[in-house]
Amino acid sequence: MKKISEKFMSASGFSLAELLAALTIGAMVLVAVLSIYGRVETSAAAVSQRLEGSRLPAEVLQLICEDLDEIIISGESTKVTIENKFDNLFPTARLEILKTVYDSKDQPQVFEKIVWQSSYDYESDVPGLALYRSHSGIRLEDKLLDAKKEDWERELFVPVCTGLTFFKIQVPRAEDLLERWVGNALPPGIVVTISFAEPFKTVSGTFDVPEEEKYTRTIAVDRTRKIRFALIKQETKEQPDDESGRADEDTQDANDTQEQPEQQLK
Repeated sequence: MKKISEKFMSASGFSLAELLAALTIGAMVLVAVLSIYGRVETSAAAVSQRLEGSRLPAEVLQLICEDLDEIIISGESTKVTIENKFDNLFPTARLEILKTVYDSKDQPQVFEKIVWQSSYDYESDVPGLALYRSHSGIRLEDKLLDAKKEDWERELFVPVCTGLTFFKIQVPRAEDLLERWVGNALPPGIVVTISFAEPFKTVSGTFDVPEEEKYTRTIAVDRTRKIRFALIKQETKEQPDDESGRADEDTQDANDTQEQPEQQLK
């Protein structure tokens, strides 16, 4: 028994210093691994956010383009109205596409009406805009159900997305961009600009976003319209006889003047 107890007492093990050193090294390795993982996760989140941030504006612009392509067929019965303003210092816009038809009594009826409109989002914790879309008209009318609907139910605005910080619709005219368009004539095109970037305050006190964070798309309106061409005939005017004679004399004098230096060289 004495020999067995002496054997256990003489067995070697880790000292307190070695144990602390091992724990310190393990903690350092763990911190390094977690730090690298955090950086990779942050980079992946940034890339994903960048992709999502560019995809959503492209989808919104595509929806607006499809609405214009579907409803605008002829300029005679279609009307486009554009208005830009500021809502709580954020740039907002409203686009209305209205197409009318005439019934048997020659009375105008709203065949289809699409409205894109942005307004300040009061329900969000972050200051910004919300984008809405409305689609109404007799094209979608159900006479059995719509007859009992109220006016606000006939033109219901559906939220498309939130978090906008910039939304503007303009009309190109020569070298300028018009902020407002009214009237029966269709605009030649529409320039839609949208952004979800962090806004900054301008000198005038309104909000704006960096130019590189804006997504812009130019949409042609009524591509089937007939373009009128004007051919201009160029007329050649004949000079009078006296003028032609003077021209010949001037030409002969010029030739004689050029020959004089050659004679002097000889």
